[in-house]
Amino acid sequence: MVLVISEPIKSQSKTVCVIGAGPSGLVSARELKKEGHKVVVMEQNDDVGGQWLYQPNVEEEDPLGKTKALKVHSSIYSSLRLISPREVMGFSDFPFTVKEGRDSRRFPGHEELWLYLKDFCEVFGLREMIRFNVRVEFVGMVDDDKDVDDNMKRWMVKSVAKKTGEVIEEVFDAVVVASGHYSYPRLPSIKGMDSWKRKQLHSHIYRVPDPFRDEVVVVVGCSMSGQDISIELVEVAKEVHLSAKSLDVPPGLSKVISKHHNFHLHLEIESLEEDGRVIFVDGSCIVADTILYCTGYWYKFPFLESKGRVEVDDNRVGPLFEHTFSPFLSPSLSFVGIPRKLIGFPFFESQAKWIAKLLSGKTSLPSFDEMMESISEFYLAREAAGIPKRNTHDICDFNYSDKYADYIGFPLLEEWRKELCMSALLNSIENLDTYRDSWDDDDLLQETLQNPYFTQFTSP
Repeated sequence: MVLVISEPIKSQSKTVCVIGAGPSGLVSARELKKEGHKVVVMEQNDDVGGQWLYQPNVEEEDPLGKTKALKVHSSIYSSLRLISPREVMGFSDFPFTVKEGRDSRRFPGHEELWLYLKDFCEVFGLREMIRFNVRVEFVGMVDDDKDVDDNMKRWMVKSVAKKTGEVIEEVFDAVVVASGHYSYPRLPSIKGMDSWKRKQLHSHIYRVPDPFRDEVVVVVGCSMSGQDISIELVEVAKEVHLSAKSLDVPPGLSKVISKHHNFHLHLEIESLEEDGRVIFVDGSCIVADTILYCTGYWYKFPFLESKGRVEVDDNRVGPLFEHTFSPFLSPSLSFVGIPRKLIGFPFFESQAKWIAKLLSGKTSLPSFDEMMESISEFYLAREAAGIPKRNTHDICDFNYSDKYADYIGFPLLEEWRKELCMSALLNSIENLDTYRDSWDDDDLLQETLQNPYFTQFTSP
């Protein structure tokens, strides 16, 4: 379908609340600030970073994340390293370059990315806009009158200061939700799971391997985190049993398994028995000490009251036009960082620029009907491709980032970003345990580092 963008309204400044000071929230704050909006960023932790602010102390968190309110936001474990090379990660004008005295590896540990975000925050003067240790409790429309123009809708935001308990209620012209989606554990439904008496936890609270020393551990889920954690556990555990949907796993994982006598691959779990047995769908069984679920996360926005206009259905957040705008509530409510499986930071930046320009009146969205039709077509295309609803926001397509960028004239993804990203991905499939330290695209890398992106932009 062809989307018609209506005439923009007169440029104006808005008061905007950004929820979250992770990558998507920080770049949203910057773009909103550049457009002249008055921005308040609310962050529940004591520093910037979102997921990348490592939280080692998880003792107070429910092991399966079944409590209504989580005490721990980050799901980062101690040894985690990036799965993409640092060259592709940076924002469009702030390369993720090597800093003296810091982690210089091409695939650095999580702390290096957190420091990059702190640098970004300082260079662009964002910290003054952030309220730390503030948890957003409620976001809802002040005036839900349907006759009110979309550009006039306002939002009540109720927040709580975590240290003092002080409650603050404020009204904003717009709210940008940038609260992340790697915190609320998503668990499988397994017969006997509730009555299994031994240790069960979700990877949300996994930090280091030592507590599992000499144990028989079942890792459920063959995602990147499931593979990474299994490889780490196999060095200390008595046995590691990785449960996957299929035994047809990438060659890199097969190579790792073949190197360890105590690393075993299984199909899915049929049932858990009270005596500690774990029975797999092929009838095989083992007695385990611990089950570790690496089974992903739910999108959740417990603070948002949208009167049903934005809902999460089987992990599909919607309806959202281009994963960003509710046709019912745009442009005053928007979401940054919902899509997965793309080059995240430049995409979040393009989202932020679009939102900022919409709120200042420099551009406009298609009509309600056009947005709803576009969403419907997208859902039908995903269904026709056999993609489950729960994977609605898994993009896996560079072309989508370019299509999105075209809405606001944001630069298209550079070819070198695409090539380096694909090179790393292919290397990880073949060489799971070594791809972060050994690669064969050095010629492309050296050519890339001569690009003006790396030579004209400097950061402290």
